[in-house]
Amino acid sequence: MLRKLTVTFFILVCFVLQCSVFVHLSLAGIMPNLMIILTSSFGFMRGEKEGLIIGFFCGLLTDVYFGSFLGFYALLLMYIGFLNGKFSKIFYPEDIKLPLALIITSDLSYGMICYVLMFLLRGRLAFGYYFTRIILPEALYTTIVTLFLYPLLLKVNEKLEKWERKRAQKFV
Repeated sequence: MLRKLTVTFFILVCFVLQCSVFVHLSLAGIMPNLMIILTSSFGFMRGEKEGLIIGFFCGLLTDVYFGSFLGFYALLLMYIGFLNGKFSKIFYPEDIKLPLALIITSDLSYGMICYVLMFLLRGRLAFGYYFTRIILPEALYTTIVTLFLYPLLLKVNEKLEKWERKRAQKFV
């Protein structure tokens, strides 16, 4: 129950930060994608199922606030959370290279899929412009924010796991 409340708190805080604070900290209209950081992080720290569930709720909030129709971002972030969860078997908390690489890859994939499904299919063929002006800067900004947000998420996850192990030992 504590884990669910903590994850819900993080989803809401990251969403509010993305919609309010980072709007004012945007560089050339580019903001970091905190929902990708959160979904990817919990996906590879906790596994496929938790990545999928957190991705769904992060995507649902994104759909409600930013989306043209309900379900697009929810489905996209669900896949991202699930695929990042595949790497939970090779996840080591002390190594930041894998999480950073997965978050960068997730953000680049997110941008590419959004481009293909929202712009390319409508006949807007300015891929070079979109890639250099939106996808790459967002991935860079997200990477920089990840360096600060990821250690916090990791510490919270470790504390929750420690609390869960301690609680499980009481019942044995």
